[in-house]
Amino acid sequence: MSGMKTLAKDTAIYGLSSILGRFLNWCFVFLYINALKTTAEYGIVTNLYAYMALLLIILTYGLETGFFRFANDKEYKDPLKVYTTGLISLASTSSLFFILVLIFLKPVSAWLGYPAHTDYVWMVALIIAIDAFTALPFAYLRYQKRPIRFAALKLFSIFLNIALNLFFFLLCPWIYKTNPTLISWFFDPDFMVGYILVSNLISSGAVLLMLIPEIFKIRYRFDAVIWKRMLRYSFPLLILGIAGIMNQTFDKMFYPLLAESRPNAMSELGIYGAAYKIAIVMVMFTQAFRFAYEPFIFAKNKESGDENKKSYSDAMKYFVIFGLFIFLGVMFYLDLVRFLMPKEYFTGIEVVPIVMLAELFFGIFFNLSLWYKLTDQTQWGAWFSLFGFVVTAAINIMFVPRFGYMACAWAAFFCYFSMMMASYFIGQKKYPIKYDLPSMGRYAVLTLVLYAVAIWVDIDNLVLKLLFRTALLSVFVVYMVKRDLPIKEIPLINKLIKK
Repeated sequence: MSGMKTLAKDTAIYGLSSILGRFLNWCFVFLYINALKTTAEYGIVTNLYAYMALLLIILTYGLETGFFRFANDKEYKDPLKVYTTGLISLASTSSLFFILVLIFLKPVSAWLGYPAHTDYVWMVALIIAIDAFTALPFAYLRYQKRPIRFAALKLFSIFLNIALNLFFFLLCPWIYKTNPTLISWFFDPDFMVGYILVSNLISSGAVLLMLIPEIFKIRYRFDAVIWKRMLRYSFPLLILGIAGIMNQTFDKMFYPLLAESRPNAMSELGIYGAAYKIAIVMVMFTQAFRFAYEPFIFAKNKESGDENKKSYSDAMKYFVIFGLFIFLGVMFYLDLVRFLMPKEYFTGIEVVPIVMLAELFFGIFFNLSLWYKLTDQTQWGAWFSLFGFVVTAAINIMFVPRFGYMACAWAAFFCYFSMMMASYFIGQKKYPIKYDLPSMGRYAVLTLVLYAVAIWVDIDNLVLKLLFRTALLSVFVVYMVKRDLPIKEIPLINKLIKK
């Protein structure tokens, strides 16, 4: 149980930055969709950030996990050498990427569909280059078990980005209306999409400066043997990452092309992108868990015995429990979100439950992935993701022209469900772990029953509806506390009980 408490503690600290940051950025979605002139403009934002996510995976090429693998390897006595070897590699590739984009800026901008906005493209490229490089220093902080500094830097970036967004989207437009000559030399009200990128770029650059101790105040050594082994280990993870991120962004990158027969494709993409963001709460939880879980499983692997597998099984069960709780929490209070959205976006809300479950399946898949990471069979991760990508691409290509973004949501659902099931059955043969399936199944059934009751009971009064759904959510909480999370096990309450 002590291992679970440590994992929970680190998840909470990492989650402070991850969840709070994503939550605040989630709030900015509503700022953007209310401030941008059209849904099509938010479609541009959705499209650009989809490309950014893909390129970030390519430019980190799995070195984060590769670093954890070899820094914890008993064969290597010097984790710092592993770190600096990876850092030199990332610095070289990130710099080369940005230089190439600058050289071919106009043709790249035209290919992406933004020939009149080369400024968007070079800013996106520079953000990607910086974030790809700083990924390893953040991984090094996780390896050193320094979650406080990790969270502090992430929060610094988040709050700086927030301040810049408030400046460009609230303060500047107000000043421009009252006294335009004061800021007209740098502020253009028709460049609002660009200011989202400007804010991101400044915050990424500031974090790079804050990471100077982890980047420059170390002794650099490059070991070609370690580098080759890291690349060999990480290459399947790169394929996995590319296929995985394509599963998440294929629809957002290629929707304008797939839906070109639909009259308002870019507007639909803006609506879908905004609705998809509502489900980001599940992504927040998965990411926070991931930051703590990867160091946890590799450190645990140093130990021997069946206790390790028991820890992995417990981690899976609690992930599913809290994931289902988050699903119910979002779905029960979804009506409140309508107050934050322009009515043009209301039609997209119907994709939220589908996407929420899809992201839960992806989180379970990530938990299952430990078997091929611990056994150095990372090629399996690539195969699973490629399998998922085939499902994603096929559903999107066949059904988007007719059904629009609803096809995108169902593609995500079936993609992650298929990957989850494939990883489970193959993993049980390669690295069997006795997961508590009956317990997780009971929670899944309870969730579906509570959700069905909430949908079936139609209450016109919003306050009464929310009170009724709060009562339903309380049923889940009571069951969770009685079955798997005794109050006395919660650290703060435990201390009060002892007193």
